[in-house]
Amino acid sequence: MLNFLPAIDRYIFRLVIVPMLGVFALAASLLVLDKMLRLLDFVAVEGGPVGVVFKMLATLLPEYASLAIPLGLLLGILLAFRKLATTSELDVLRAVGMSYGRLLRVPFAITAVLMAVNVALVFFVQPVSRFTYERLEYDLRSGALGASIKVGEFNTIADRMALRIEESENDGRRLMGIFARVANDRGQVLSISAREGSFLATTDDPDTIILRLTDGTIVQDTGSQTPRVLTFTRHDLPIDLPAIEEFRARGEDEREYILPELLRIGWADEASETKRDASQASFNFRLVEVVMMALMPLLAVALGIPPKRSTSALGVFLSIVMVVAYHKVNQYGEDVGALGIVDPLIALWLPFFIFAALILWMYHRVAFVPGGQAIEALENWLAKMTKRLGRLFRRRQRVVQDEAEA
Repeated sequence: MLNFLPAIDRYIFRLVIVPMLGVFALAASLLVLDKMLRLLDFVAVEGGPVGVVFKMLATLLPEYASLAIPLGLLLGILLAFRKLATTSELDVLRAVGMSYGRLLRVPFAITAVLMAVNVALVFFVQPVSRFTYERLEYDLRSGALGASIKVGEFNTIADRMALRIEESENDGRRLMGIFARVANDRGQVLSISAREGSFLATTDDPDTIILRLTDGTIVQDTGSQTPRVLTFTRHDLPIDLPAIEEFRARGEDEREYILPELLRIGWADEASETKRDASQASFNFRLVEVVMMALMPLLAVALGIPPKRSTSALGVFLSIVMVVAYHKVNQYGEDVGALGIVDPLIALWLPFFIFAALILWMYHRVAFVPGGQAIEALENWLAKMTKRLGRLFRRRQRVVQDEAEA
């Protein structure tokens, strides 16, 4: 498929694509697993079906992908150039006249494709999926997804009925140890207890279900001194389901707007100043996150090439810290821009230009300064600290051995 590319470009492509996909899968999996545990707890508390967990996770995938794609791109290129450097292949390529710009041709092509993917995600797919997630959560809380009666607890239904079930079998089809307390408009109260029962649907009214009770007692309090007591073999108790309000329309949060909506609202004269600031902040946040990806190949080269005769992985760690820290700075810039404290252009693009200048300086040190290193001072400090810790550990080990021999 890639035979039209020169051999060196195919080789670099293989070096980049394998760790990139691995990091992307690992990052997305960790984010999904962390959220899955929280959603399972949430669904269990709300009494909803387990299947909704996977629907909610599916709606979160675009958001997680928009975070994992830049990280996977950065580490894929970084690990590829680190391998070239540690195996001395990079020295050979440089000796035959290949510049870093030439070697970065394929990584920049991959970056362009992933930037296009990320544009589609953050400006179109992610807003809709975020709204879908909120709707599923609302439906789960409201009971529209079939939240079940909680066993061993009093459940309030339609504000006039309290229901408690001791045991449930066959996925809720058989209920045992039932107690219900029902009030009507005339102030009468029915206290019902039954050995077992089951829920039945009605064909004429979808807003009402039947609780069929078997072998129980009804105590009717009519307000007089002597309540009426009835026993029954089978009794059907109609239950009016609570009305479920429709979920709000998309767009309550600016993060739910797609690109055309952001542009229309953010620069509309008839929109309020608060709405314009929030829309402009959301638009610039998404845009700067995508544009930032164009710097990832340069940052990867600057941090991926360790000093000569060194296998230090400090650059790998530092690259993750820098990308995550910059993402958090952008989130803070979006918040202050949305509040109108700082103009969104300044709050989001000033950190970008500072970050870009730092990356360009680091890349210049590696690519154009003979023997230059972007994080040379940190590498030297880490080497000194490692030696000191090694000497301290060996000294402590000798002291322990001397005490043992004595």
